[in-house]
Amino acid sequence: MTAPQNHAHLLPAMVLAARRAGDMALAWYRPGERTSAGIEIKAGGSPVTEADHAADALLKGELGTIDPQAGWLSEETVDTPERLSRARLFIVDPIDGTRAFMAGDPRWAVSVALVENGMPVIGVLHLPALGLTYTAMVGGGAMLDGAPIRVSEAMTLDGARIAGPQPLLERFARTGAAISPQGKVPSLAYRIALVAAGEIEAGLASTNAHDWDIAAADLIVHEAGGFLADLQGHRPIYNKPSTKHGILAAGPLRFRAELTTRLQAMA
Repeated sequence: MTAPQNHAHLLPAMVLAARRAGDMALAWYRPGERTSAGIEIKAGGSPVTEADHAADALLKGELGTIDPQAGWLSEETVDTPERLSRARLFIVDPIDGTRAFMAGDPRWAVSVALVENGMPVIGVLHLPALGLTYTAMVGGGAMLDGAPIRVSEAMTLDGARIAGPQPLLERFARTGAAISPQGKVPSLAYRIALVAAGEIEAGLASTNAHDWDIAAADLIVHEAGGFLADLQGHRPIYNKPSTKHGILAAGPLRFRAELTTRLQAMA
């Protein structure tokens, strides 16, 4: 797949929107301390802050201006079936890693993807508290602050640096993999981006990741020479009636068969 030519101009505008949303959220962020933002608990038990809502509103307004024909899916906006009729839509998480944001941990991100016919064609992941911006356009490679990035060149999973939820890492190690556990990076999107940049060899995600958690990072790791796949080795498809996904793994392409085999052994 190649990005439609008339979409190329959208990337700088999407980066700018993500950075503006990040700057807005920083007003409530307190490094090493509890956020000053008001906090609510959503129906499923997860927290949301006034910073999430403010960043979401900013992104919806700015991205809607960038491409008025695109649909919308965000963690913090009520979902409707209308998006299913759109061939193209923005998939957004205004703060991926809300609990980290709330606790003063800098590993949270603004995630913005443009998805077309179920696949991401532009991805932006901005980490305001770390001053990092990952970008990718399908067929155009992946970048970190404008410099190309690639997945790890490691040839074996022996000693591989793998990040993910602790229970998942422990189960993965019991399959016989001699890995170097890195613990859980609170933003799933950032976890996948670290794979894309070769800072870790693989990242694992437990069940129930949503489209907004992974769409932008999926394209970034793919364009960096890696993959994001489920237990069957299939890349996620986006903008389906259900936004949920099962267990996922990200890593260099050469590790896809072994990673998925080991994950299947855990099931």
